[in-house]
Amino acid sequence: MNKKHFSAFISLALFLAASAPVFAAGGGALETADINIRDTAAIQRGAKLFVNYCLSCHSASYMRYNRLAEDLELDEDLVMQNLVFADVKIGETMDIAMEPEAAADWFGKTPPDLSLIARSRGADWLYTYLKTFYQDENGHWNNLVLPNAAMPHVMWQLQGIQKPIYATHDGHDVIDHLTLAKPGLQSPEEYGETVHDLVTFLEYLSEPAKLKRKNVGVWVLLFLTLFTLIAYLLKAEYWRDVH
Repeated sequence: MNKKHFSAFISLALFLAASAPVFAAGGGALETADINIRDTAAIQRGAKLFVNYCLSCHSASYMRYNRLAEDLELDEDLVMQNLVFADVKIGETMDIAMEPEAAADWFGKTPPDLSLIARSRGADWLYTYLKTFYQDENGHWNNLVLPNAAMPHVMWQLQGIQKPIYATHDGHDVIDHLTLAKPGLQSPEEYGETVHDLVTFLEYLSEPAKLKRKNVGVWVLLFLTLFTLIAYLLKAEYWRDVH
């Protein structure tokens, strides 16, 4: 690859990286979720939100309840009492009873498994998506990030009902922003924290080993630092006689 082609490649890569949030949000930049995967309390709160608002339609078939209890530092009995609402055992996966064919009939498509949704979509996308539901002029739910989404706004009672405010651009009416037409049970700030907790859980769900991997990584770095120091001192001792 010559310098000209390399320069063009770098320019294209930088353009796509800078433009990705705009394209993903259907014309508006994604909000930053600012996820901290080490925030166990946020993951615990997110797990409760997940089983209450998501698990009736969306499965998480790669996660077992006992693994959830271990990672989130929860007693298994506590998990069974507060996070399990079906007739399942602690060692089973977070599946749903709804048949895919029935789901397709009811919703137009089968709700996806959410085990890896944070890895495929990204935390910022999920955070913005869950905050940008609105009702159109026909009273139907829609979304700024994913227009014509089949999913209704399951947490509308918490957030309230948002309505679109339109502006004219290039002779076309487009949504400029959303306004809260009917307040929910939570303030916008409180709802933002609720969504943050849910997305934190989805981020954990997409790669549970990340918690242990990061902890192991710290010890590996400490070992390498100590080993480097010992190796340097050993080298200095051997080379002292040579000099």
